[in-house]
Amino acid sequence: MKTRFSRRHFVGGAAAAVGALGLRPDSALAALRLPPPPPGVVPADPYDDLAKLASNENPHGPSEKMWASMDLARKYANRYGYPDGDIHEKIAEHHGMGTDNIIMNAGSGETLRVAGIAFLGHEEKVVGVEPTYTSVYRVASGIDADVIARPLLPDHTQDIDDLVRVTKRNYRDVGLVYVVNPNNPTGVIVPDEDIRHLLDNIPEDIPVLIDEAYHHFIRDPRYSSAVKYIKEGRKVLVTRTFSKIYGMAGLRLGYGIAPEEMIDQMRTYATGSVNALARWGAAAALEDPEYEKWIRDTTIALRDATMTELRGQGFEVIPSECNFFMVHTGRPASEVRAEFRRRDVAVGRDFPPMLDYLRVSIGTEDEMKRFMTAWNEIFPDGMTTTGRR
Repeated sequence: MKTRFSRRHFVGGAAAAVGALGLRPDSALAALRLPPPPPGVVPADPYDDLAKLASNENPHGPSEKMWASMDLARKYANRYGYPDGDIHEKIAEHHGMGTDNIIMNAGSGETLRVAGIAFLGHEEKVVGVEPTYTSVYRVASGIDADVIARPLLPDHTQDIDDLVRVTKRNYRDVGLVYVVNPNNPTGVIVPDEDIRHLLDNIPEDIPVLIDEAYHHFIRDPRYSSAVKYIKEGRKVLVTRTFSKIYGMAGLRLGYGIAPEEMIDQMRTYATGSVNALARWGAAAALEDPEYEKWIRDTTIALRDATMTELRGQGFEVIPSECNFFMVHTGRPASEVRAEFRRRDVAVGRDFPPMLDYLRVSIGTEDEMKRFMTAWNEIFPDGMTTTGRR
């Protein structure tokens, strides 16, 4: 039987899931209250009225500890060479690495761009999958390198054996192997045994870039961070970001972890353009595990409640380990996205070739309620609206 959406049912279920996390409203929940605008400043842009479920951000923003640290750092806004909260050292310590193994950039997107420029030469090839986060592919196209993008398997996993075969076949021309784990837009992980299989079976001199932007949300025990392979001496670059779980998408701080010689090769192309507030905010974020846990648990609770509701209506939802999921709409996602926008709900862009799947980021409880209300209007008869049985 088809389960229909009701606002009371969804909000009650989501609230129960969040309540089960056992957090006091006067502690972590209170930390979600953002400071009010300065006197006389009234947000007036239509952007502020959107339910923003398109870009995989943390909808709650930085923690109170992070805001306090950034507020103190305002005094450095007009200075060069300011104290930076020892963020470089704290990131290195966080991963059990040396500072020579860390490169910081304005978001992980810049780290990916720098890596593409550093490790791909003219007419060299980057090997990866499609769909995935395409930043490295765009860099390759811009420098006349080639992209070998292999399809996902029917269960939306990455075919590691295929990546190994393709890399070996093109060995002399491959400058970089690229894996997003978990993958964006599908939210599906590559198990640790598959990452090890990849590293053990391709030529050891080929750099492997593993993007772990959504690492913090993963619960699947088969997953493990690839940082350990750097410690083994492998030619691996792991990228991370403060944009997701720490709520710093607009502040921009990401970083890479790699062997020292790879970091040195990348520095030539990096700008080092991380601002004072981002540095201090990130340093505070690493010292606020309670907030990190609250964001992770709340996001997962709302994600699972929404996915359950959609599946109850008969829609396929790809199992996700991220702060987003993909749902099969059964018709062009671009049409569905336009319907959502008319209802002031922003959802994800197209991800060829999965053009009848919609990526939905996890927002606040109110935003997810707005999403489900809009979904129910767009698909009033559930799965039968798509023409599938």
